[in-house]
Amino acid sequence: MKKETYAQQTNLEDIPYCYPSTWPADGPIDLNIHDLPHHESLIEWWYQNCHLTSKDGKRLSLFASFFRVAVKDEITGDLNYTHSVIWSLSDKTEGKYYMDSLLDPSTPAEILKAIKKNDEKNAGNKSIRRALKEVYEKGNMPLPDRLLKQPANIGAKKLSLKYDENSFKKNKEGHYHLKLENPLNGVVCKLNFIPLTEPVRHGNNGFVSGITKEEMFYYFIPKCEVSGKVQIGNTVYKVEGNGWYDHEFSRPADETSTFEFKHEMDWNWIALQLDNGYQLSGYDLFDNTKNGEHAGGAIVIIDPNGKRTSVEHYSFLPEKYWTSARTFISYPVSWRLEIPQLTIFLSITADFPEQEFITILSAPAFWEGCVSAEGKFMDTEVSGQGYIERNGFSTKTNIESFLKAVGDTTQKSVESLLPLNPSDEQFHRLVDSPLGVTFFSEEDKEQYVSSVIKPIREIVDRSKKAWRSYVFLACIDSVGGNSQPFIDWLAMPELIHTGSLIVDDIQDRSDTRRGGTALHLIYGEPLAINAGNICYFIGELFTRYPHLTDHIRLKVYELYFEMMRAAHAGQAMDISGLHFMMPDAVKIGESSVLEKRIYTIHRLKTAAPACTLAKMGGLIGGGKPEEIEALSNFLEAIGVAYQIVDDVLNLQGYENNLKDKGEDITAGKITMPVAKAMGLLPLNQREYVWKTLQTMPTDTAVIASIIHLLQDCGAIEACRQEAEELVEEAWKKLDKLLPDSFFKVRLRAFGWYALKKE
Repeated sequence: MKKETYAQQTNLEDIPYCYPSTWPADGPIDLNIHDLPHHESLIEWWYQNCHLTSKDGKRLSLFASFFRVAVKDEITGDLNYTHSVIWSLSDKTEGKYYMDSLLDPSTPAEILKAIKKNDEKNAGNKSIRRALKEVYEKGNMPLPDRLLKQPANIGAKKLSLKYDENSFKKNKEGHYHLKLENPLNGVVCKLNFIPLTEPVRHGNNGFVSGITKEEMFYYFIPKCEVSGKVQIGNTVYKVEGNGWYDHEFSRPADETSTFEFKHEMDWNWIALQLDNGYQLSGYDLFDNTKNGEHAGGAIVIIDPNGKRTSVEHYSFLPEKYWTSARTFISYPVSWRLEIPQLTIFLSITADFPEQEFITILSAPAFWEGCVSAEGKFMDTEVSGQGYIERNGFSTKTNIESFLKAVGDTTQKSVESLLPLNPSDEQFHRLVDSPLGVTFFSEEDKEQYVSSVIKPIREIVDRSKKAWRSYVFLACIDSVGGNSQPFIDWLAMPELIHTGSLIVDDIQDRSDTRRGGTALHLIYGEPLAINAGNICYFIGELFTRYPHLTDHIRLKVYELYFEMMRAAHAGQAMDISGLHFMMPDAVKIGESSVLEKRIYTIHRLKTAAPACTLAKMGGLIGGGKPEEIEALSNFLEAIGVAYQIVDDVLNLQGYENNLKDKGEDITAGKITMPVAKAMGLLPLNQREYVWKTLQTMPTDTAVIASIIHLLQDCGAIEACRQEAEELVEEAWKKLDKLLPDSFFKVRLRAFGWYALKKE
């Protein structure tokens, strides 16, 4: 997260600026001219927001933005316009956020061009781009983005924008009509905006710096009377309230210029309507090309008579943050706006946190939501409502940065569940039972922390990534559910995995884990065994969540313990080893029976947790049985492939260098490459491999000789190929069942990540 600092402005009115001839001259803005599309501009948008109340007290807020963006034809050089509309309805009564984005039909082709350019410039971190490319090559957009069915209809002589079912028009009386419709979630909005003030210039008398440093003209009408109807599902609400309208367009394009969304600028933007009759709008820009350096901003205040005032000094800073379970971006949900020279000190809070907008237009997402304000305004107490947009700051465009964010959030979830200094309530949640354990003392709690929580946290706190944890949330969203209420469940898969690592290290007599000393060498084997086992049982606490119906809760409970039984069966088979099967494999030179047993171990030990988490997520998300099954099979394939590739990397070396090359050979372990080699090597070499493995060699030359044989006979490459085929075959079945979406793209990328193809 970039550091945001106190913003200081010189007086904007003192800065001279020479406007293009197509921009409004000094004086009043002629809406009959400048509300219309500026066909020579590179980018232009019309924006609305409003705050509404129904007769029965339903509280709703809404924003919408209609875009036009110039794209240069690569053959003729002509500038053509693409069109898109994004909007959301915030149900403040229910805390629900309905979003929609309709993009130009040319968008998939244009993004494919951009992906190609990025691939040429950047050879690494391709998995997300590769997954997106598959979607765009079909001519699709990943949901929640959709494509316009018809070309946008743009009026030339009057303001009339029609983007499929969505429109923004102005009538002869100067009133604006907004219509928005999303058939996927059953939301329809039909609203009339009647301006109550004259348009106001933003920034430097109308001039602002745009999102890719282009010059823009910006005016707004901060006070409108709004009325109309909003339909959610089968219920129609007659509503009225206050609205806001603004319009922004760039300087004229020339034959060489074109517009691209490059994330060169991050920004915070606010629009407030206060109960004392004042309105306020402001923004701060941050330059991504200069390490987030503050790149200008503006605060404009409009009094009840429509008089505009710009300020010299202000502070607009975030205070508290909320983390999205869908993108793992942390957004501010409370702010402090201070303008000392006018004795304005306002606390601003999101009406509810979950107002994240996922779209490729600002990949992966931005936050735009309704807020409430209260505080001091020129020595009087005020309150009000408004909108804040938070765009950029933490884009997480590659797998590594995304997984780090998942890991950070998982860590916070574990810290919340297993704090090093637990309250009595937290302590009793961990150790209490339906039988009623009420006799614990403060000293008991201290001993529990030192003998249970600290040992577990010793291993958890070393973790940097948590892809297993994200699988659960991704599957909820992939079938159309909402993962946000379950973000704390990130701790469950991490604790299961941690417990298995602790016990596994004891069983294998390992010295290190996650770059540090193995737990049993720090706390001793008895406490380590107990800590590992407790990790398994803590997960049961999550099945008590109030978000689950009794039916779903029972099924999740059953799945959890099915997973634990399967994983322990796999661990038992892995520990006992496969040496007893080697003599026959060496003798007959046939590997299918041996390979099948290794697949069984991998499925039970590694794949069972992954596919069970997929089943849980699909079930909680409301997926169809066939969707849940396909998700489960895909994650099982990833789990098996991950373990096969892990066997390969043990021979070829790990990028993180946490394990020695050929460690499995030193352990005398029968892995998939060894098994496949039994069907590829001649008898004398099979005998050599088996004899050498039994000696558990430590000599690097001997280890290298085994690796050389496995490599030359094709066993290692066959393992890689089989791992890839497992994932690809499972994906083909899943791809046919689930619609393309942002979350499905993430799952696709994880499949490749498991194959270590980054």
